[in-house]
Amino acid sequence: MEIKEKKNLKVVIISDGTGETAKSMTRAAITQFQSKEIFFTRYKNVRTKEHIDAIFQEAAIHHDMVIYTIVSPQLRKYVHEISKKEHVRSVDLLGPILTSFANVFEVEPDYQPGLLHAVNDKYYEKVAAVEFTLNHDDGRNLKSLDECDVVLVGISRTSKTPLSIYLSMEGLKVVNIPIILGMPLPENIYAIDQRKIFGLTIDPDALREIRQNRLSKLGTNASGDYAKTQKVVEEIEWANSLFEENRRWPVFNVTNKALEETAAEIIKLLNMRSRNRFKQKKRFENKEK
Repeated sequence: MEIKEKKNLKVVIISDGTGETAKSMTRAAITQFQSKEIFFTRYKNVRTKEHIDAIFQEAAIHHDMVIYTIVSPQLRKYVHEISKKEHVRSVDLLGPILTSFANVFEVEPDYQPGLLHAVNDKYYEKVAAVEFTLNHDDGRNLKSLDECDVVLVGISRTSKTPLSIYLSMEGLKVVNIPIILGMPLPENIYAIDQRKIFGLTIDPDALREIRQNRLSKLGTNASGDYAKTQKVVEEIEWANSLFEENRRWPVFNVTNKALEETAAEIIKLLNMRSRNRFKQKKRFENKEK
């Protein structure tokens, strides 16, 4: 009897999360069979036997292959049993790995579905925050200022850019805007939530030293007034006058402070404000009732 070679295959992915892991691994495997073609059907957030029954009834009719990543040992066992019952080929990608780790660590897994998706979401949020921050460095692209989580304002060499990037690694979208002597800040900064804005200042002697070191590293002739005491003092006084006019902006002195320290203070204040807004919302809702 002649055996017909199967050229195409439908793969049914079942997952209690997004199914991205199973799809990626299957795609990696199928690259070793370049003359074949597969079609995917993916079922996400599968967490009941009834859902599995419905999927396998269809898979059995069309002779599909099932590949699954399910955390729950009960559901994994059920998939294994129904695979035999319906004569459907299936592959458990997650079960053997979980068992191996459980044996090594001598502890049972948490068996919580969707954890990888949550981790990935957080990762992509951080990537988006870093991209946003880099695109809004030094006062650029202020038309989208309202999309940010934090605005840093300060004169040159007050750590605006490195602090922005550090905060973005925590998932915050940051805009930093330079304060320039004699020039007002952009008008749209006053149109956003003022609680997002933080001022940065520094002691004159420390700033003068930083600027002198900067010029030396650049090999620049220090004949200008960028690092001169009078210029430094004037810029700091100008910045302080802006901060005085906008007292809702917390001001942080970055003199001899690590980025981590200033960032921690900003994040702490943001979290405190968030909790306060939540409490106010709850009080308002209770009054409405």
